[in-house]
Amino acid sequence: MAGSLVHRATHDAENPLEASLREAFNLHEGDLQPPFALKSLSQKQYSRLNEAILFGLLSQPHSVKTLIKLLHAIITDGYCYFTSMVTRFIDELYAKLTDSAKIQIIWVAREMIDVLAIGYDGLLVSLLRQIIGGDFGEGNLWLCSEMVGILLSKWDSLVEEDPLVLTYGLYVFLRLLADHGRLSNDPRLKTLKRLETEFCIRVLREHFGLCLRIGKDLVRLLQDLVHIAEFKSIWKDLLFNPGEFKVNDFKSIAQIYGLRTPSLYFSLRITPEMERNLRFLLTKVKLGNQRRYQVWFAKKFLSSPDRETLLVDIVRFICCTCRSSSEDSHDVDVMPRWAVIGWLLMSCRKGCVQANLKLGLFYDWLFFGEDDDMMCVEPAILLMVNSIPKYSDITNTLLEFLLILIDNYDVERKDVIIKGVLSAIHALISKGVIKSLDVLTQSDMVSPLLREMLGKLLSFMETARSKVVQTIVLPQNTTPPVI
Repeated sequence: MAGSLVHRATHDAENPLEASLREAFNLHEGDLQPPFALKSLSQKQYSRLNEAILFGLLSQPHSVKTLIKLLHAIITDGYCYFTSMVTRFIDELYAKLTDSAKIQIIWVAREMIDVLAIGYDGLLVSLLRQIIGGDFGEGNLWLCSEMVGILLSKWDSLVEEDPLVLTYGLYVFLRLLADHGRLSNDPRLKTLKRLETEFCIRVLREHFGLCLRIGKDLVRLLQDLVHIAEFKSIWKDLLFNPGEFKVNDFKSIAQIYGLRTPSLYFSLRITPEMERNLRFLLTKVKLGNQRRYQVWFAKKFLSSPDRETLLVDIVRFICCTCRSSSEDSHDVDVMPRWAVIGWLLMSCRKGCVQANLKLGLFYDWLFFGEDDDMMCVEPAILLMVNSIPKYSDITNTLLEFLLILIDNYDVERKDVIIKGVLSAIHALISKGVIKSLDVLTQSDMVSPLLREMLGKLLSFMETARSKVVQTIVLPQNTTPPVI
């Protein structure tokens, strides 16, 4: 009888997926021993034998060579069903797996790359998502080491067959290096940081054109690493020597500012379990009844002070991948995105994390274009507006941060930043998210200095509007369009 692959308390029900795999293994256990009686299989038989082999690979380390030979012999779909099962297994059960099963999962992942299995990229993504930011536990650091090891050891295959996987790894390890760099004296991290740095620099130097697929959030991640010598060199070339990257038509960092970051990258820093609970919070929990869900979420995912850095990843995920709650559920009473982000902001205890969270909240404002998704900039404005009057300190803090950001984020390209912010404001008003900014510019709850600074910023928008209207030649009996 096959044993369990997961740690389970006595009162916990068995996971249906694990139960199905075990059942298949028990049914086909006799077929998994040589000599193999290879024969034509129905689709159901083929699926069940794949499931039996997977369970055997994870639970019988001493038999993996025999089992993998059988798998190679029966495959008729390019390993598509097998990798889909492994991916689902990781998504649902990785956190509960025994150490032995986790080791075997990594072994299976390497094998799937070697045979160029259909879906191995999704399998690697699932494993990358299981690495938890701000977690310095042995198990999490082990997974970091194994994954960066896979990406380096399988470099040639990945470059030739699926180079985008390298950008997924780059996004993850740039983000993790910011965490790992904070513990400079921890001997456990010395080798890991060296490997992470080696991998990231190699991707950036050898395949920068691919790195541009990450979009503007690539810049956000790199700026957290400028204190590391190797990344300081990257940053210097981005600003002053873009030709060093040998990418045709890449002339300026401003070009990256205009590139949208695909939603997959944001999900890379959120575990599937965390994503499920965030989406539940945003679609099922009524505003006013959220307290116990927030307490549970914080206890489950944010219990360690080091995990505070996860808040930045969560905010970027909410802004850029979660639609408006009322739009998705047609229930205006469910907890809106701005309220969740407000709670996360108030949960911050470290100044550096709070600053990065605010940057993550406003990042899309800085480079907003007319074709960009307004939903990315909606949470910030609604948080500022709805925090008046009860939480006006949040309104003032966020507005001050935005105005300082405009002046200081990229002084050489301040005009680009101003244009982006004004475009975001225009989109929010024209789409009816807010009627106007009067609630900020005319509220006594907002600092007079901030109101004055905001007024000066908005004057740029009025000036631009006037210039556009003046250049339009209007036919008779028409009115000017709304700009």
